Amino acid sequence: MGSFEQTAEILLRLSPVEVANLKEGINFFRNKSTGQDYILYKNKTRLKACKNMCKHQGGLFIKDIEDLDGRSVRCTKHNWKLDVSTMKYTNPPGSFCQDELVVEMDEENGLLLLELNPPNPWDSEPRAPEHLAFGEVQVTYLTHACMDLKLGDKRMVFDPWLMGPAFARGWWLLHEPPSDWLERLCRADLIYISHMHSDHLSYPTLKKLAERRPDIPIYVGNTERPVFWNLNQSGVQLTNINVVPFGIWQQVDENLRFMILMDGIHPEMDTCIIVEYKGHKILNTVDCTRPNGGRLPENVALMMSDFAGGASGFPMTFSGGKFTEGWKAQFIKTERKKLLNYKARLVKKLQPRIYCPFAGYFVESHPSDKYIKETNIKNDPDELNNLIKKNSDVVTWTPRPGATLDLSRMLKDPTDSKGIIEPPEGTKIYKDSWDFGPYLEILNAAVGDAIFLHSSWIKEYFTWAGFKDYNLVVRMIETDEDFSPFPGGYDYLVDFLDLSFPKERPSREHAYEEGSMFNSRFPSSLFLGDLVC
Repeated sequence: MGSFEQTAEILLRLSPVEVANLKEGINFFRNKSTGQDYILYKNKTRLKACKNMCKHQGGLFIKDIEDLDGRSVRCTKHNWKLDVSTMKYTNPPGSFCQDELVVEMDEENGLLLLELNPPNPWDSEPRAPEHLAFGEVQVTYLTHACMDLKLGDKRMVFDPWLMGPAFARGWWLLHEPPSDWLERLCRADLIYISHMHSDHLSYPTLKKLAERRPDIPIYVGNTERPVFWNLNQSGVQLTNINVVPFGIWQQVDENLRFMILMDGIHPEMDTCIIVEYKGHKILNTVDCTRPNGGRLPENVALMMSDFAGGASGFPMTFSGGKFTEGWKAQFIKTERKKLLNYKARLVKKLQPRIYCPFAGYFVESHPSDKYIKETNIKNDPDELNNLIKKNSDVVTWTPRPGATLDLSRMLKDPTDSKGIIEPPEGTKIYKDSWDFGPYLEILNAAVGDAIFLHSSWIKEYFTWAGFKDYNLVVRMIETDEDFSPFPGGYDYLVDFLDLSFPKERPSREHAYEEGSMFNSRFPSSLFLGDLVC
């Protein structure tokens, strides 16, 4: 592998006068030419600096009025707090560390704020794009985040969720997969699975595949939380799972290679992938919040990413106080718009030749989730594509199941009528029925386990989750599917400051929420994640 020198980029310059006027503690600055914001922390002669951008979801920091020591800032998006003196997040505790910038003084006592740019791993052993024959590279959309890539004489499939539900019984496929989906999976040379969420790691789908081809090569990133950590419990007999390091080209043949990259926000579990065939790159950022920490290849041939939002149970399962229907609707609308704008900005920055929104075609189709479906509105892919077109010349593709994009034709002429072959007329696009029965029987059997008859399981669960040192009290109420209290159901308080279970709310000032556990005695792991937000 070739070696590349690290470079340094000047992000901000301060004059000697501005340096002399730095106050003790926190100082905010903006580079007026770039519009980027920065934070400098001064402790006597020592200076620390970072970008003014929360690592959670990119929010802007402001001074934390609750901080008496003048060391912390608060994110305007979700109230995360950063101690700038240590560059560690304190709320929630133990989450991230902020990336520090380099502070240098010039000969005249001016200040330079530098970012060290390590070599981009995809620039290792660079290859110039070669000629592609028509039909040589074809990308076929199957459903949700599942793409079938023909790359010369090799075939690669992304994230096959093609049957059954995801997230217990919460999500179901919106699109009807092509009837030959299983044959497509069986003839693949390799399968990439981005992360452990069940709309990407679908055990019902993989079980069907393993019955036909248990030795199919499957590739995952070397995440802290292994993608297949529940493989043994699943009973799925897959025998050729390959865990590969991040940022290293994996050679498939002389023309084809791929590289898996980690997410900058959730490096313990989320990944994305670059596939390169004859020098032409395909970038799939999947669900990554900040793929590869924001450093991604520009001008790739094809880029695809999630777009929908609406993934979380928050705030629909909360009630009381501010959680009116109007507040929920406005919150969801605002969050959706933020995601649309972020994706549009990312596409504008990276300038791929073609962009495809995917990994968002799901629906809460079970009748019990009618309220969630109606309330938790998702983004429309065409809305995102129209936003992209307003700000750039990037060609966009809203895929339909079975549609195939011919990369060579589209790169040569995006108006070529054969560049995208749509499914035959009369092809069923949207699902109108789902086989609930077999999956719900398994879930109901699990919920009926004897362990849930004992209240001690509650403490066991929250202790296992390990979320504490957070000034928040939550009341958990078990409800039926209409959000009415379940007769004889659980109703308890959790104090996340010390992970205790008080009978009454503590007398100190604290954040307080009430949430439902509906249709299940499991406190959802997604619910805990929402509390952090």
